[in-house]
Amino acid sequence: MSEKKPQPQENVGELVSDPQIKIASFNLFNYLEPPNAFYEFQRIYSVGQWQKKQKWIADYLTAHQPDLIGFQEVFSPESLKALVAGLGYPYFYVVDQPKVTDGFIYSEPVVAIASRYPVAEVEPVSADTKLAADLGLKPGFSFSRKVLRARVDLPHIGFCDCYVVHFKSKRPLFEFLPESEGEQGKPLSGEKILLEQLKAQVAGGWGAAMQRGSEAALLFIDMLSRREASGFPMILMGDFNNSLAQEELSFLTTSELRFDVADESKPYLEKYRLYDAWDLFRAAATDQEKAGRERQPSHYYGARGSVLDYILLSREFDAGYQLSLFEVSDHATYDRHLINPVFDRDGESSDHGVLLVTLTLRE
Repeated sequence: MSEKKPQPQENVGELVSDPQIKIASFNLFNYLEPPNAFYEFQRIYSVGQWQKKQKWIADYLTAHQPDLIGFQEVFSPESLKALVAGLGYPYFYVVDQPKVTDGFIYSEPVVAIASRYPVAEVEPVSADTKLAADLGLKPGFSFSRKVLRARVDLPHIGFCDCYVVHFKSKRPLFEFLPESEGEQGKPLSGEKILLEQLKAQVAGGWGAAMQRGSEAALLFIDMLSRREASGFPMILMGDFNNSLAQEELSFLTTSELRFDVADESKPYLEKYRLYDAWDLFRAAATDQEKAGRERQPSHYYGARGSVLDYILLSREFDAGYQLSLFEVSDHATYDRHLINPVFDRDGESSDHGVLLVTLTLRE
């Protein structure tokens, strides 16, 4: 099966000479300009807190210079657009708006993308309603946060389909609301209350996992169809709210078909599959570069760290693919504010680390 090395598109902007592209996934954690409130009426940043948050974001972008950024938890898109424009990102887009009640209480934050490179097209990814029905999902199923797809004109490679996601959180779909009395008017025992809490935790947690997995499956199928039609490279970045090793997300990096005993599908799977940028970095790095490098958690619950934030790439960024243009030369999670915070510097930062992947043009 012969293929041609991807070539830059003729109808896109002028290519730049920089041999590196930096991509970041950045959960901003309640990014909302005062005097608006996030979730509850009393949760409002003071002017000083907001300035500190703005500075923290600007300091990271100035120090690390990502070229393409997928943001999550954006309540104030216009404020973020103005902030990043002053830092050298002329292209900024959202495909949704947060929910507002009582004129100032915000919920349901949105995702956004910022780019130094031209963006030719931006649109939300819609769930395939027929496929959702075939999966047994309720009518009207939708992503908990709209997925953003942008066609970005990247240096040397041309158009690339870039997706920004914030999959359903692990927060249960419903909570246990204790009743003061049982069916016979008698107070509930401590054991009964505990049992009802456990039932709600199991059912609500599984419901959240089903929502998250359904979002990932419907998105990935849409990505496959888009890849078949356009042939563009793919980048998927965002807060996945669980590990890729978990079953509801593991198919995003699937490398085999279950019933393909002859292994005839491998060339096609390599074309359509996604690769975890960390795995591509480890595969391309020298032993010296890998020495002492462990994957850093991007989120902590108490003292326990976990990887929730990912950047997945198509084979055009895999050094193991003979015709690839780029390789993953670095993979880093900025977590100083999580493991060694300084209040004056990090007091209004984020509850996630910032994931940064560096792509280097192959020689």
